[in-house]
Amino acid sequence: MRECNVYCELVPWNAGPERLSALNPRGFILSGGPASVYQEGAPFLAPHILNSGLPILGICYGMQLLAHQLGGEVLPGTRREYGHAELRLNEPVAAIFAGLPPSFQVWMSHGDVITRLPAGFRALAHTENSPLAAMGNDAGLTGLQFHPEVVHTPLGKEIIKNFLYRECGLRGNWTPGSYIMETIARIQEQVGDGKVICALSGGVDSAVAATLIHRAIGDRLTCVFVNNGLLRLHEAETALETFRHHLHMNVVYVDATDRFLARLEGVVDPEQKRRIIGEEFVRVFEGEALKLGRIDFLAQGTLYPDVIESTSYDTNAAAKIKTHHNVGGLPEEMNFTLVEPLRYLFKDEVRRVGAELGLPEEMVWRQPFPGPGLAVRVIGGVTAQRLETLRLADAIVTREIQLAGLHRQVWQYFAVLTPLQTVGVMGDGRTYANVVAVRIVNSDDGMTADWARIPYEVLARISSRIVNEVPGVNRVVYDISSKPPSTIEWE
Repeated sequence: MRECNVYCELVPWNAGPERLSALNPRGFILSGGPASVYQEGAPFLAPHILNSGLPILGICYGMQLLAHQLGGEVLPGTRREYGHAELRLNEPVAAIFAGLPPSFQVWMSHGDVITRLPAGFRALAHTENSPLAAMGNDAGLTGLQFHPEVVHTPLGKEIIKNFLYRECGLRGNWTPGSYIMETIARIQEQVGDGKVICALSGGVDSAVAATLIHRAIGDRLTCVFVNNGLLRLHEAETALETFRHHLHMNVVYVDATDRFLARLEGVVDPEQKRRIIGEEFVRVFEGEALKLGRIDFLAQGTLYPDVIESTSYDTNAAAKIKTHHNVGGLPEEMNFTLVEPLRYLFKDEVRRVGAELGLPEEMVWRQPFPGPGLAVRVIGGVTAQRLETLRLADAIVTREIQLAGLHRQVWQYFAVLTPLQTVGVMGDGRTYANVVAVRIVNSDDGMTADWARIPYEVLARISSRIVNEVPGVNRVVYDISSKPPSTIEWE
């Protein structure tokens, strides 16, 4: 929807009529979800939404919910339908499919099926496994069993656009420029005369957040760059130079390597790692704030995928995927109020806002890097030695992708140090050494991703260099998993 220049907000299924009316909606989209409509306590469609008279689009669980509450039948399927499917449109073609070919590829991910449509609905499309893959009626209610919102449905954006423009009558005038103006005003209202300390990571998210806040409150912003010892090779030096040269802000550098590694000693559970790192970040900022005088607000580059995957009030019906260090990983008691100007943006939108703000290209297009850093790419225990092994391997991956001219064609590329050791032969002798995994993916927003089909010769150079140049590694594997069912990061 955002790519169609239409503003939208994610609200929980049980949002009251007052909250929804305050948004002045032009339509509703019911998302997918992990529940089944016949389960006790499953999310249901509130009467004030169903009786609003506004267009409604139900996706996957949302379609099943429409069918279930309007008198149709939903049952467990005889087999789960997951992955690509060929959708075939029925005649006459509905407005939701206007301008699309008679058949095209879609992405399915469901176990339940609709076995009987509600009165007044007709089947709009079918697949080999789902005779009722889409439904609709004359009152503006539409259901899709597949997922048009993921990149694995190539024409999904056109379907969403048809709903927004044809069904809801929207024009698409929400742009990065309008977002910048609205956000600056919102920051000024929230902060008032207060002071803000901003966590800089070196990535585009924190850079865009800091720039927006700086434009809103000027010198009342102090940026803090924390070297937690979990950064990539030479990342701290490069990031500091870039921030001070391009952003012209007050940046405080803190080397907290020993502090973070001490807290992570012996910790192998990824959720515990994230919680420790999130808490330690805040404690470091609290210490820096004391040196600066009274600081009221902590700014972060939190994005919408962080919020969705961690779950929050806004997404309380979603399944928790993992805790992001700057969302669910924050301690319950803090001396700051959070300022998160990017909280409802996806990565591709942040980049467009960054370009609109005039940030340098190398900053806008820096590849995504998780907040917990290399701690979630060292699988198992985190030590200085294991981090150094990973840094060297990761630098080789980065360099070879850049030399091949692929750094703007793929979304993310990195190395993972696994907890495995395997037998090898090096210098005519037996070795028993580490396994490094290489992960390279394509994505638009970070919510879904697919493994990148990198030329074999590039993968061969990466593998050869890692084995020859990184001590203690004798095997390299390539991760060919998509998201879902995997996540981009291994932890």
